[in-house]
Amino acid sequence: MSEWLTKTLTLNTGAKVPIVGLGVFVSRDPVEQAKATSWVLTALQAGYRHIDTAWIYGTEKPVGEAIKASGIPREELFVTTKLPWNHTKRVQWSIDQSLKNAGLDYFDLYLVHWPHSVAYDENESRPRNPDGQIKLDETGNFNDTWAEMEKVLASGKVKAIGLSNFSVKTMEELFKTAKVMPAMLQVEMHPYLAQNELLAYCKEKGITVTAYAPTGYATVREDPTVGEIASHYGATPTQVILSWHVGRGVVVVPKSADAGRQKENCQILNLSEADVQIINGLERNQRICNKPDEFGNVSGWSMERLGWM
Repeated sequence: MSEWLTKTLTLNTGAKVPIVGLGVFVSRDPVEQAKATSWVLTALQAGYRHIDTAWIYGTEKPVGEAIKASGIPREELFVTTKLPWNHTKRVQWSIDQSLKNAGLDYFDLYLVHWPHSVAYDENESRPRNPDGQIKLDETGNFNDTWAEMEKVLASGKVKAIGLSNFSVKTMEELFKTAKVMPAMLQVEMHPYLAQNELLAYCKEKGITVTAYAPTGYATVREDPTVGEIASHYGATPTQVILSWHVGRGVVVVPKSADAGRQKENCQILNLSEADVQIINGLERNQRICNKPDEFGNVSGWSMERLGWM
């Protein structure tokens, strides 16, 4: 087992979060979602102790099944899930659904998945308007949602609460009413989208950052500069990129259903300062996972409204 699977960062709650975790995002196909049980179990058997899921991924149940099958004591695991954007008016109900799905008594971390709210439809988590855009619910706001998240925290059903896809702009608005400081912010982050200002802001506030899509997919992994550095270390581009994140004090949750790549992803390198600076130079503010659509929006909100400009 890689030593990096036991390395942790300390949240502002005092809890320890493994710095390398497993992301459990899959397609909307129920068959693919069900398959996650086997590869999450493979990761747990390889030593992973941090699992990142979400209600909207449809993988809370497979994650719970894998945890049960692993026989690993619950207290040795760190499990994250997320409040979906269509449940922002029913937060207490939603956390109960997530716990039921996973068969768990609590989650270690519960994130507000997006700053905006989507209209509730029990049969469709991504309802659309006639023009094809996401159907938003503008009758509430994330300040109200956070107040409900604080109640979930007080209930003991989760050990910490945090945010996903928020920006400095949206967090500043949230902090006008928040009583509890978020323990975590999860955002898209990779060498093409280093989010330097956001990372510095979070460190100043004591908020730990997790990178999703941390390798930047093939777009970044196949960058010649990354390839050259990988060759120098006798490593893979993925290992170089994940090592760059860890060196910045950022948690990573790469997704892989392949046992070999799961092991590869936790082999963290000690990059030289010169190589770190070279990777830093790849920054181009390029979103790869969640980029603007033909309307210039990301899931219904403009880049300006998200604070992603």
